[in-house]
Amino acid sequence: MTKGQGFGFGLGKMKELAEAFKKAQEVQQGAKQLQEELEQMEIEGSSEDGTVKVVLSGNQEPIRVTISPDAMAQGAEALSELVTIAMRDAYDKSTATMRERMEELTSGLNLPGM
Repeated sequence: MTKGQGFGFGLGKMKELAEAFKKAQEVQQGAKQLQEELEQMEIEGSSEDGTVKVVLSGNQEPIRVTISPDAMAQGAEALSELVTIAMRDAYDKSTATMRERMEELTSGLNLPGM
């Protein structure tokens, strides 16, 4: 055994490992804070004509739906389509918000697949 080699971890590798753990802890703390922020967010989606509005949290939990009398007057089938469009709009906006916030959180970490 060559003197001073130990288990193959040089001081530089230990520093890299310690830095990786530090970054992981920062991301974990940031993710916890982001989760709390997303729970408090209200993201609104609406039908194209604005007669139906859907509000989701940043975690995509339904909060409320607002349906105007004009939307109700269009009949059940049309109303169903308006609600679906508003839900999809809110969902797309919340998904984009979550993606953007996660990218901000992990930027500069050079994580594979991110």
